[in-house]
Amino acid sequence: MDESDDASDDASVDAAAAPADPLADEDVHRVLDPDGRPLPDATVPDLSDDRFRAIYRDMVVTRRFDERAVSLQRQGRMGTYAPCAGQEGSAVGSTHALEDRDLISYQYREHGAVVVRDLLAEYLPYWMGHESGTAAIAEGNVFPLNIGIAAHLPHAVGAAWAFDLRDEDRVVACHFGDGATSEGDFHEALNFAGVFDTPTLFCCHNNGWAISVPRERQTATATLAAKATAYGFEGVRVDGMDPLASYAVTREAAERAREAGSGSDADDSGSDAAGSGSPARPVLIEFVEYRYGAHTTADDPTAYRDDDAVDPWRAIDPIDRMETFLRETGRIDDEGVAAARDRADDLVAEAIDAAEAVEPDPAAMFDHAYADLPLELRRQRDELLAAIEEHGEEAFDAGE
Repeated sequence: MDESDDASDDASVDAAAAPADPLADEDVHRVLDPDGRPLPDATVPDLSDDRFRAIYRDMVVTRRFDERAVSLQRQGRMGTYAPCAGQEGSAVGSTHALEDRDLISYQYREHGAVVVRDLLAEYLPYWMGHESGTAAIAEGNVFPLNIGIAAHLPHAVGAAWAFDLRDEDRVVACHFGDGATSEGDFHEALNFAGVFDTPTLFCCHNNGWAISVPRERQTATATLAAKATAYGFEGVRVDGMDPLASYAVTREAAERAREAGSGSDADDSGSDAAGSGSPARPVLIEFVEYRYGAHTTADDPTAYRDDDAVDPWRAIDPIDRMETFLRETGRIDDEGVAAARDRADDLVAEAIDAAEAVEPDPAAMFDHAYADLPLELRRQRDELLAAIEEHGEEAFDAGE
């Protein structure tokens, strides 16, 4: 046997060992192949080198934030947290496709959207129990995150309708998981958006699981994007672990959702697709991806899925694919990759320091729930404040 036969055998072994592409048989929009190289028939978004690198850097920050946040929760330094590893491509790519004035209606796992809007330090206090975190992201056109499944969708459509009635050139990107499509709020929101042509992007993150229930057990439709048909507008499917495809699909959907003729800002290529004469319509985007970790830090995914089920998805990791694309197109090198990782470490460390420096006001937990505080809650508030006055705040510090 000659050396070429040996090489051929080695390649066969490597191919057999590599996990199969989990989206190989799925009809999803892709720009990058599983290894991070542009597909032959794909159109790479016409972005500046700086924008390509920014998408990569924001995903690296998001992954590092995710790792540190899980660690903080395990140490008792913050509350229950929703990990996002594996879903950075869809959150970061889609947010880069929006204008800063566009509103993001957040579920609870799209941390990359907050990273893109440069609000990480302001946002982290929310997960540590401080309402200032949600107030801060609202200043960056991000709706405070929502824990009730699908409850925010009607509000997002209402905001989009308000933009339309005011002739504001803004869209709402409303994020939610695949489990939300089983809730009545989902259907009411899509029906209203379809009837009134609200400039809404319904960003459905199909990560394979609605907590512990697989997608095929919660809906009989072949795809989640198909649900848009019932409400009179388009649904599209995209590889959510491909940040460039996530960007491209969201950019096109945003242009379609804007009021016809309003004239959105030009993208990096200088083009302006709004005002083309086509009617403005909402769009449902199904980001097909996978959640590597638990639903939240209160969840144990080993109770309902095998660890090896994650391996094929890790093989198409969004950060690895984007890094390959940047390296092979000469946009980044070892030094640039190292710099992105160092920057991520620094930004996340700074955000943690800022969040842990917040000094809460114990009385604030009673604010904003009622216009007039009920008698029983007033009694509880007064009792708490009296105990703090007597024993000192340090006696109630969970870290002590």
